[in-house]
Amino acid sequence: MPELPDILSYLAALRCRIVGHKLLKIVVKSPFLVRTFEPALHALEGMTVTDLSRLGKRIVWHFSDELFLVFHLMIAGRFHWKKAGTLPRGKNDLAAFAFDDGTLLLTEASQKKRASLHVVRGIAALAAHRREGIEPLDCTFDEFRQALTRENHTLKRALTDSRLFSGIGNAYSDEILHAAKLSPVTLSSRLGSDEIQRLYAATVDVLGKWTARLVEKATQSFPEKVTAFRPEMAVHGRFGKPCPVCGTSVQRIRYADNETNYCPRCQTGGKLLADRSLSRLLKEDWPRTVEEWEDTHRS
Repeated sequence: MPELPDILSYLAALRCRIVGHKLLKIVVKSPFLVRTFEPALHALEGMTVTDLSRLGKRIVWHFSDELFLVFHLMIAGRFHWKKAGTLPRGKNDLAAFAFDDGTLLLTEASQKKRASLHVVRGIAALAAHRREGIEPLDCTFDEFRQALTRENHTLKRALTDSRLFSGIGNAYSDEILHAAKLSPVTLSSRLGSDEIQRLYAATVDVLGKWTARLVEKATQSFPEKVTAFRPEMAVHGRFGKPCPVCGTSVQRIRYADNETNYCPRCQTGGKLLADRSLSRLLKEDWPRTVEEWEDTHRS
């Protein structure tokens, strides 16, 4: 799912392309995309996009008469800027939004069609779409601490809980926890004040740096490859590769469709966290420390 830096890069790329331009035509291919009936989607054809904004992980297009298009890309939804006249014909294409200087194509590379589009009238109706927690780049330390400790969860779960923090997902939570040198399975109730301060600083630093990097790229060319796996990342998606800080092999915890990546030396004091599937399979042979894991792989 596109996270805060990715959403902001989309906004930067779209702002210079569609704000002030008329939405000439809308072609919807997927019957699952549009979740509202009134106001009618096609009533926006011929109207000018006046502004763009963000509600958590949702992207909002503004029109006159307090009309709004609210996009939620979910896990696999992506935007692509194409030449004028492009139609949604590919198997992953959901819809096309035609402007005078190009067409914005909305795709979803998943059989589970979860991406959504709502047409909303009125500020109050738009505000109802905000279900996210605090903004991690705009909050104070006290606001961050209160959100983090509101419920007793692991740090990984707390950071990715959209009711607590807006825009942080699987990828950037891994990067934040690595920068803060904290274990993903530590309970939020067990953090001391210094550790919370370290986590707050890491959150602002990681999200701020990635946002600046991706927004700068987006102003030069449209972000066609929005992905949770980037070669410059420290640990996310880098299982088995060396940690850029200490050189230890990055480890993982796998669950459902996701995995958590971490450095055992930087974050867990050399302890390997139990991977549910592998630790059950290996039982007593499951390595408990990074030294045991390295000895096993050397042999």
